[in-house]
Amino acid sequence: MGTAAADKKKLFKVPHSFIIILFIILFAVGLTWVVPAGKFARAKNELGISVINPSSFAYAERTPVNPLRIPGFIVSGFTKSADLFFLILLSGGAFNIIVMSGALHSAIGKIARKFSNKESIFIPILTLAFGLVATTQGVNMFIGFAPVMVLIARAMGFDSIVGVAIILLGGAVGFSTGTLNPSTTVIAQKLADLPLYSGIEYRAICFVVYMVITDIFLIRYAKSVRKDPRLSPMYAMDQADMGGEGGDLDSFGTMDARKWLVLASLVAVLGVIVYGGIRLGWGLPESSAAFLWLAIIAGACAGFGPSKIASGLIEGARKMVSAAMIIGLARAVPEALASGNIIDTIVFGLGNALNSVPRFAQGIAMYLANNVINLFITSGSGQAAATMPILIPLSDMVGLSRQTTILAFNFGDGFSNYILPTSTALMGIIGAANIPYDRWMKFMWKMFLVWVATGSVLVLIAQIIHLGPM
Repeated sequence: MGTAAADKKKLFKVPHSFIIILFIILFAVGLTWVVPAGKFARAKNELGISVINPSSFAYAERTPVNPLRIPGFIVSGFTKSADLFFLILLSGGAFNIIVMSGALHSAIGKIARKFSNKESIFIPILTLAFGLVATTQGVNMFIGFAPVMVLIARAMGFDSIVGVAIILLGGAVGFSTGTLNPSTTVIAQKLADLPLYSGIEYRAICFVVYMVITDIFLIRYAKSVRKDPRLSPMYAMDQADMGGEGGDLDSFGTMDARKWLVLASLVAVLGVIVYGGIRLGWGLPESSAAFLWLAIIAGACAGFGPSKIASGLIEGARKMVSAAMIIGLARAVPEALASGNIIDTIVFGLGNALNSVPRFAQGIAMYLANNVINLFITSGSGQAAATMPILIPLSDMVGLSRQTTILAFNFGDGFSNYILPTSTALMGIIGAANIPYDRWMKFMWKMFLVWVATGSVLVLIAQIIHLGPM
């Protein structure tokens, strides 16, 4: 019986992300043998960006792809993604040094001590802190924070879910609204031929709207479980956990001058990156160099020697290698479709389908479609690399701005990660806090529906105002 149960468990094991993307590449190659080839005429607009002529589609001679060419497509995807690799590796290295400094830990401890009896202030401040960091980093970097945040939440009379929700929900808003995110927004904008970080003003508004709505939801929940702990899905488990009695708010350490300088260097360098992308026309190489400077400056502010800065940079970059490789693998999908000359055919078919949707709902439909795509490609960078070559010309065809399409992608790729059991950020953090997935979902399903409704409204507004440029 035990062996049968184990075999059944293995049967439902989710494959590695690389394997999922490899199957998608194989599927793309298979499509080139089935889908007719076709082409749109393209021309440069007034901004010098190549766009399709929606009325110019014509079928062409078929060019099916030999599956033996797949390794070549993957290598080509790696080569074309080199600048993205550097950005992801160096940003991961820089943030690892900031984490090593303890500045983020101490800042959280300081906030918790000051507002321990004021959840209406404490929760928004901490969700904002995690949200701001997650504007440039994946939420999985916070896995190590989960056990201590749970202790803090319990010490304040809340349950375990409040502790991890502060991390997950705050981080979700920061990551999913895509204000500065190099692994989603920057990749998508590069593939869409848009200025890096353009549209940041509207994405910042989205960040604020989502953060306010999320905080209201979480504060109401926190107050309810403090008033009646039995309302918590984790009530029995928290009571049984002997470690649930209290927590040490001093365990994070105190803020000193070095830690303040580390946080100041983070804010300053991020400001320089945004200014450079918007005003100076910076590309990925310049942003990568800025993150390298951040690693050096933050390490020096923390009092680290050259060798410790170097080892911290390498360790942080090492953690990001998997995410970087996923980009190269995912880029093989459009490589195969382009070689078979079927990208425009797929765009033509999707455009006709999207045109059957009422015009006011086309942006929302694209947003909801990205939620479905995220079931199969949970990597934001991989999803951007695989889908943007199709979604961008599709948006040109139906009259959506490219910026709106990227917004829909950000929302669809990001927020669903906090209900999907394939999400490393979600499963890592609730696993570190010993919260079963089913207990998390008893809390989370309502929040996710609120997020979907909010995203639909924000995408609709972006469509109405024709969010630009492009």
